[in-house]
Amino acid sequence: MVTTDLKKFTSPVFPFSAIVGQEEMKLALQLNVIDPKIGGVMIMGDRGTGKSTTIRAIADLLPEIEVVKDDSFNSHPTDLDLMGNEVKKAISNGEIPELCNIKIPMVDLPLGATEDRVCGTIDIEKALTEGIKAFEPGLLAKANRGLLYVDEVNLLDDHLVDILLDSAASGWNTVEREGISIRHPARFVLVGSGNPEEGELRPQLLDRFGMHAEIRTVKDPELRVKVVEERTSFDQNPEVWIENYADDQENLRNKIVAAQKLLPKVKIDYDLRVKISQICSQLDVDGLRGDIVTNRAAKAFAAYNERDVVTKDDIQTIITLCLRHRLRKDPLETIDSGSKVSKVFNEIFEIN
Repeated sequence: MVTTDLKKFTSPVFPFSAIVGQEEMKLALQLNVIDPKIGGVMIMGDRGTGKSTTIRAIADLLPEIEVVKDDSFNSHPTDLDLMGNEVKKAISNGEIPELCNIKIPMVDLPLGATEDRVCGTIDIEKALTEGIKAFEPGLLAKANRGLLYVDEVNLLDDHLVDILLDSAASGWNTVEREGISIRHPARFVLVGSGNPEEGELRPQLLDRFGMHAEIRTVKDPELRVKVVEERTSFDQNPEVWIENYADDQENLRNKIVAAQKLLPKVKIDYDLRVKISQICSQLDVDGLRGDIVTNRAAKAFAAYNERDVVTKDDIQTIITLCLRHRLRKDPLETIDSGSKVSKVFNEIFEIN
C-alpha cells in the first residue's frame, strides 16, 4: 500500500504573523474571525498590496475544526444550526456520525462564477423519477464554517453579490427550482477585495459589509525593502521561514481562540452605546447597521485584548473601519470619510 504525504502537494502559505504593515486589513480580518456576526470585511486598495496573501494567511492561521466526515456542508457534530439535513436525520435516528478534523475552509469565488456554481443545483430529473431531493452543493456549502473570498468583488454581478451578502447575514442558503426547495447552513466570513480604480460597489451593497479596510502601497523605502526581502526569503525556503514563525503563529492562534471564548462575556456600558449611536446619527448614517456593527466590533476588540469590558479606546480603534463606507459622499467635500468619522468621534467624546 502506497501512502502519500498530502503536505508535499499543498502550497505553503505565508505566515500571518510575518506580514508587515497593512494593520487595518489585519485587524478587520481578526475581528471578523473572532465574531463572524460582524458581517465580513471589504478590502479596497492598490494592486499588489498583499490582499490575497493576507486573507489566505488568516485562514491558514486558524485552528482545525471538527466536522462530520465526508459531509458536503462541513457539518458541526453538535450544533443543529451548522448541520446539513442528512446529518440531522442521521442523528435524530440515533446514528453516531464519524468525525474528523479539517483546516478552516477557504473558498475562492471566481469572477465568472454562475449562480448555480455559487448556490448549488437541484437535479430535477432525479427528484421526479426517484422521489429524492438530489442536490449538488455549491461554493456556499463548501464555505460553511469558513471563509469565502471574492477578489475584485466590485466587478462581480450585483445579483451574485446580493446572494452572498444575504447568505453571510442569515447563515443559510436556499435553492428553489420547479417547486422544490432545499435549505442548508452557510455561515462564513465574507471577505471581498478590489481596486477602487476599477469601480466601487453600489452603496446599498457596500453598506452591508460589516467593515471596510483601505490599504495603500507602502511609501517608506526601508519598509518596502523589508517586505521584498521577506517575500524573497519565503519563496526560496518556505519550510524554514514557516518554522521560524511557528511560535508567533501559535501565540496569535491561541489569542484568537481565547478571544472567541471570552466574547460572550464582554460588556459595553450604556453610556458608550449611546455615544456610538450619537456618532452614527451625527454622521447621518442610514439605518442601524452601523450602530450594531460598531458595538460588535468593539466587543471583539476588547476580547482580543483579554478584557471583558469595552473602553472608549476600543471604540476609537475600530469605529472608522465600521462606518467609513456608510457615509453619504459629497463630491464637493474635501475631507475623506475616515477623517470625518474621527472628527465626529472626537467631538462626541470631547477629545481635543
